[in-house]
Amino acid sequence: MDKLFTFGKYLRKKFNTSVKKVPVSIPGFTCPNIDGTVARGGCVFCENESFSPNFQKARTTLNLNSKENPLLKKQLKALEDQFFATLPSLKKQYSSEKYIVYFQSFTNTYAPFKTLKILYEKALGFPGVIGLSIGTRTDSITEETLEYLAKLSKKYEIWVEYGIQSSNDKTLEKINRGHDFQNVKETIQKTKKLNLNVCGHLIFGLPEETQKEMLKSVRDTVALNIDSIKFHPLYVTENTLLALEYKKGNFTPIDEKTYIDTLVKAIKILPEHISVQRMTAGSEKLLAPEWCRNKATQMSHIHKALKENGIEF
Repeated sequence: MDKLFTFGKYLRKKFNTSVKKVPVSIPGFTCPNIDGTVARGGCVFCENESFSPNFQKARTTLNLNSKENPLLKKQLKALEDQFFATLPSLKKQYSSEKYIVYFQSFTNTYAPFKTLKILYEKALGFPGVIGLSIGTRTDSITEETLEYLAKLSKKYEIWVEYGIQSSNDKTLEKINRGHDFQNVKETIQKTKKLNLNVCGHLIFGLPEETQKEMLKSVRDTVALNIDSIKFHPLYVTENTLLALEYKKGNFTPIDEKTYIDTLVKAIKILPEHISVQRMTAGSEKLLAPEWCRNKATQMSHIHKALKENGIEF
């Protein structure tokens, strides 16, 4: 890729106007890697209840086999409140007219189908909403949900965002992911057979991974016929297993120079049709590395590196 194809460019070209994602976090959604279905404690970089007792115990959570949902009214209110709270700033900053509701936090297909259907359709009924983007895991989405999303995609812009992180099974085991890359391949193949848009998430700087292994993950992910991609560095936040290892001196975060060099090489690997939705990230609860603290500075350094490597943006 010699010219950066951003997700914003993709949306503007398709809809001929500014389209923005509105992130929402639904109470009661959790993860099979947290609740014990596939593992305990979550991924090493994920905040989990063993460090913060009130995090899980103070709330009811759902899974694929939940028979009832006592949280539905609360979920619908949270969805509506978050959407309308975010809207004014997006309109003011970007003059946006159309929106994609982004179900972002935790695993947003890990609930009974009836609940998912109600929440998704509620979101699609908000003013200006033209679609959904649903963040999830490849081991936590049913064929029923995929087929339903495929039907929605005939009328709306529907995206499924899968946390891939790495194609290296040894790495996936180290970070306590709870599934292997074969699961990723099989699920994305099913998703693409239904003509759904897929965005894959990759993390650079996972424990003991070399740049060669990181770039192999990019190639392996591209080979799955994805439509878009997100990159970000592995940073350390409080209340995570990774934070314990960092404090013990057992984990060194990726440095900015290596991250940006890996990112530029990864972007060069991408075919022209794959859009880039994210190139870096940080957190308010950041423990390390320090360079992840200021996103504006990160983006300035990334843009400079892209320019120096002949990549237009």
